[in-house]
Amino acid sequence: MLCRADSIGVFQVESRAQMTMLPRLRPRDFYDLVVEVAIVRPGPIQGDMVHPYLRRRAGKEPVHFPSPELEAVLGKTLGVPLFQEQAMRIAIVAAGFTPSEADQLRRAMATFRRTGTIHGFEAKMIEGMVARGYDRDFASRCFKQIEGFGEYGFPESHAASFALLVYVSAWLKCHYPAAFACALLNSQPMGFYAPAQLVRDAAEHGVEVRPVDVGHSHWDNTLEDRPDQGPALRLGFRQVKGLREEEMTRLLDSRGAGWDDVAGLHARAGLRIATIERLARADAFRSLGLDRRRALWEAKALERAPLPLFEHADARLAADGSGELLPEMPAGQQVIEDYRALRLSLKAHPLSFLRRALGETGVVTATVLAELPARKRVKVAGLVLVRQRPGSAQGVIFATLEDETGVANVIIRPPVFEQYRRIVLGARLLQAEGRVEREGIVVHVLAERLVDRSDLLERLAESGTASPPLEPPVAPADVVKHPMSDPRTALPGGRNFR
Repeated sequence: MLCRADSIGVFQVESRAQMTMLPRLRPRDFYDLVVEVAIVRPGPIQGDMVHPYLRRRAGKEPVHFPSPELEAVLGKTLGVPLFQEQAMRIAIVAAGFTPSEADQLRRAMATFRRTGTIHGFEAKMIEGMVARGYDRDFASRCFKQIEGFGEYGFPESHAASFALLVYVSAWLKCHYPAAFACALLNSQPMGFYAPAQLVRDAAEHGVEVRPVDVGHSHWDNTLEDRPDQGPALRLGFRQVKGLREEEMTRLLDSRGAGWDDVAGLHARAGLRIATIERLARADAFRSLGLDRRRALWEAKALERAPLPLFEHADARLAADGSGELLPEMPAGQQVIEDYRALRLSLKAHPLSFLRRALGETGVVTATVLAELPARKRVKVAGLVLVRQRPGSAQGVIFATLEDETGVANVIIRPPVFEQYRRIVLGARLLQAEGRVEREGIVVHVLAERLVDRSDLLERLAESGTASPPLEPPVAPADVVKHPMSDPRTALPGGRNFR
């Protein structure tokens, strides 16, 4: 599962960078996960440790140790220092550092370079290695790799602790996908992905996901038994924007008290009309035989005439009589309304209704993209889930676009970003044109031109009402919607990441 980067929701390895690395590293045992956790960090990247390690692991480059002492230190990582403990051992066995001096080196590595002092050890380490018979060029390369830890690297013990949680998370996701998704949703906000992506991933792993419903849901997401099958995932009221847990507790307490319509629920549960409208907009009255539009009509009837408990039956008749004239809500608008109320939809993906219009301009789906050869020109489009700009990527932005078949990963280099800055930062539905880049199953589009296609979403949502625009479920890691500063900026003299 991890070898094919099936790791949405898995602790530490669900980021774009980790999902790109997993198919290249192809972890086969626990220590591979220790390396996986540690290698996608600014330190190993800046210290040029990643590619040498991958080449050696793949058998494309020989593993050579200049001395038995260094083989003892670097044997598990194929001659490449990936952990802080290894850097300390190299300093002791190859450069003649005392344990106290090695600990000072550790402290320097644990401090970000902008305020650190790791460069002060360069001469002592290189000269110490040369004096013990090591080639000066090798000593310089070795220190450069160690110097990378000043940009943030892991101790091996830290990586091993994280790797254990990686394995536990992946095991649960593999064997109990419904429970895993349910727990993630109930723990929000956390992690890398928005609920829409977690729900979609659960469905792709065979989980039956059931909608929010006044007759079946609880505040939290729950599991429901299915005879002779794995459990289904029932979405809870917490997924509906604007609901309060204390009000939903009153609804749960009133179940079985005789209400079978909107007015009865209002009277017996004591919910505010605004709350009932939110439930109606979330299409949560299906178990009462009411679709979204009919439920909204009955909710509006409560506003027109506050009804005592004993009069609610007459009110239902009045609402039913008028409701017969309500036209059925189009499928596309149903999906848009789901996104507005829940930030996700179990009915369909918005782009499934736009595929014809997109296809006429040559846009391919994410599924088709995955099969295209390298260097082929292509157009892709999707809801913008996340835009990332890692500090180690030299200004490159990585965007993830979602359509009805999957996700497409887009690389936006600085010149392209500057040319299309407003589109990159503001588009809800983004079209990217460029060339395919691939390494095995890892596929990207190197963007050359970007187009904002958000107008298609507005057309899909047109209903004659003053509804707010659709806001796609942006992932928590998006650097535009959820700016996150580099940890180094919290230090004196730091600059804001953006």
